[in-house]
Amino acid sequence: MRMIGPAILAVAVCGMLACGPARADIVPPMKGNDTGGIISFELATQADVKLLAVEHCARYGKVVKFLAADAQYGGYISFACRWVPYGAAERPLSVRY
Repeated sequence: MRMIGPAILAVAVCGMLACGPARADIVPPMKGNDTGGIISFELATQADVKLLAVEHCARYGKVVKFLAADAQYGGYISFACRWVPYGAAERPLSVRY
């Protein structure tokens, strides 16, 4: 008899979770962090991708380096945020944790 209460609660919780949507189809058009990011190719047809990437990396005091572009529906443009541009006379900064 003691197990009936928790069992009913478990069935109710599982029923609520089963009825809710998974929301796996929602993907942001631009996502990144201090090491780089990706930009949806659909956003690339509507906005200036270079400006978006430069502004994103500038928040961290870095410069942008574009890596790859998958120019198809559902594809992404990837970029990296670097401390100094390639070919600069200065050495890249190294951070030790």
